[in-house]
Amino acid sequence: MPAQRRSLAREGQRRRMTTMEPHTCQTEYDFVLVLTDGIELTPAIEDALFNAGCDDATASMRSGRVYLTFSRLGASIKDAILRAVQDVRRAGVGADVLRVDYCNLVTQADIARKIGRSRQLVHQYMNGRRGPGGFPPPACEICDESPLWAWCEVACWLWQNNMIKEEVLREAEEVEAVNSVLEMEHQRRIRPRLIEEVERAVQSKPSP
Repeated sequence: MPAQRRSLAREGQRRRMTTMEPHTCQTEYDFVLVLTDGIELTPAIEDALFNAGCDDATASMRSGRVYLTFSRLGASIKDAILRAVQDVRRAGVGADVLRVDYCNLVTQADIARKIGRSRQLVHQYMNGRRGPGGFPPPACEICDESPLWAWCEVACWLWQNNMIKEEVLREAEEVEAVNSVLEMEHQRRIRPRLIEEVERAVQSKPSP
């Protein structure tokens, strides 16, 4: 980021801090927004994103996709992400936010890394040899040798058993909720008939 732009970014951060409600506790959150495909990362697009409020993000491109790495202040990670999504849309660069670069499905190794415990101990939690029992079952690839767990379910169990702070659980829930809505919006745009058909079928009551 050029020196002038870095200076403007710092000024933008200060401006946001001074306009926030005085009694609202603000935390800086780091997250990555992945944009829909179809655009190249050009100086014009970078300028449009910067001027729209994404002055606290670094734009990059990998594997044909633009992504933005944010460090943004907010009352919660949900608040920070949603304001960033609106800023991206305000830029009008021809792409929308596809998702937060965050996967809710985790392996046993992922769980161990997230909570700073050994894989062996996490495995013992899972089979009930250690801990209070009742560890949530896998959510995906259950028949595979390497099943996947829903991090939100695992985080809830961990919090209930005093192994993580409540804010870790809340952040997991909020990011998953944001991604669920973004995914539904994306599918509705590209496959409206299919989504309408599936919604009707899922929401309909079974015949007696």
